[in-house]
Amino acid sequence: MEFKDYYKIIGVARDATQDEIKRSYRKLARKYHPDVSKEADAEARFKELGEAYEVLKDAEKRVAYDQLGANWKGGEEFRPPPDWNAGFEFSGGDGADYSDFFASLFGKDFRAGGAGRASFRAKGEDHHAKVLIDLEDTYQGATRTITLRVPGVDAQGHGVTRERVLNVTIPKGIREGQHIRLGGQGSAGMGEGTAGDLYLQVEFRAHPLYRVDGRDLYLDLPVAPWEAALGATVKVPTLGGIVELKIPEGSGSGRKLRLKGRGIPGDPPGDCYVILAIALPPADTEAAKDFYRKMAQELDFNPRAKMGV
Repeated sequence: MEFKDYYKIIGVARDATQDEIKRSYRKLARKYHPDVSKEADAEARFKELGEAYEVLKDAEKRVAYDQLGANWKGGEEFRPPPDWNAGFEFSGGDGADYSDFFASLFGKDFRAGGAGRASFRAKGEDHHAKVLIDLEDTYQGATRTITLRVPGVDAQGHGVTRERVLNVTIPKGIREGQHIRLGGQGSAGMGEGTAGDLYLQVEFRAHPLYRVDGRDLYLDLPVAPWEAALGATVKVPTLGGIVELKIPEGSGSGRKLRLKGRGIPGDPPGDCYVILAIALPPADTEAAKDFYRKMAQELDFNPRAKMGV
């Protein structure tokens, strides 16, 4: 995906004030408006200007875009880094439909903020943020201190961020993609209206052992060749502690075994699937090398037999 330099599209420097961005946008929008412009690419330029202005006019989106843009290198295909927007607090968008690039920045949840900002509502606007938690937090439930970055504008019209620290209770068994609602932690209400809420979208940090699929966990388990060939009972780490797993005789690499109910808690709980990976002892001594040579001589084994070679 091509990176779009919104500042270049609107014709301003990256440190431009909000007023400078507005003036430049209005000037170019008049120039490229399809109803009056004679430029061959007027319609495309006008749409591109609208997309750029939608981001840069909004302090929240601009601060997030500035952070993301710093990760882009010229000449490379643009891909937003994983979880680049974790910890950013947003107040929602207007639901407009923009390019794939725009969507890759802010996502459908960010753009689907309900009524637009110009609409009068007595209740304050809801806020949204993505937060990263550990798998252990959802397995046991936990209370964590979470720091969010809240975009805003300083007196000179430049984008800035401030930190917001919250103590958050993480429910046991919460899944990736679900939300934690913090009542009254959104924007202040109009008049005597109540404040909006803050919705924290939960994502899991990468775990050194487990992969997550819904409530199920997947674990790659190294086993010795003799454990796979002869069968064995081995110890396996789970989120709930060490358990014993019986490996059937004649198991091959890639075989999947299930530890029922050892995934993420729920009703019903998820399972933990153990994927066997045969680990070979290193041939780093003469004795070990001799052992491998003996195996090669005595075992009638061709791992590529099914390939016809």
